[in-house]
Amino acid sequence: MVDLPKITLADKNAVLEALSGHPAVKAILGWNPAALTDARFDRGELTLTIVPAEIRAACLAVQAAGYNFFEDMTAVDWFPQSPRFQLSYHILSHAFKERIRLRVLLDEPDPSIDTITTVWPSANYYEREVFDLFGVRFEGHPNLRRILLPDDWQGHPLRKDYPVEGYR
Repeated sequence: MVDLPKITLADKNAVLEALSGHPAVKAILGWNPAALTDARFDRGELTLTIVPAEIRAACLAVQAAGYNFFEDMTAVDWFPQSPRFQLSYHILSHAFKERIRLRVLLDEPDPSIDTITTVWPSANYYEREVFDLFGVRFEGHPNLRRILLPDDWQGHPLRKDYPVEGYR
């Protein structure tokens, strides 16, 4: 895996200045500039890194800006790096005909974040899948339980430290 260079405050400000006219960036900066820790536009896709405590409010901000459709979410385990988990929320705007990615970085020992099912109810099953396979808890989720594996399954099989043959 390639380590990305650390972004300095001057770099962050330069990127945000370049993207300041983008509707999603304007919405986040207008709502709470401290919630946005990074913004990247690469290969035609905008990725906004949000502090974990503000994900629900950030979703509300981009929804109000015209990003009206929650497509999906997924997770990545970057073990042994810290922060370990990356959650990626893919959101579409029919009006702008573009999608954005909201990214959140979580660390152990007990990775948890607020649910966004109050903003987009369709996030329900995606959050359950991430909980089941990665062990990330979604606080306030209406029905957080396993969705793919049996209830008595031990561990979370998409974690990098999960044994190849499972726990025995």
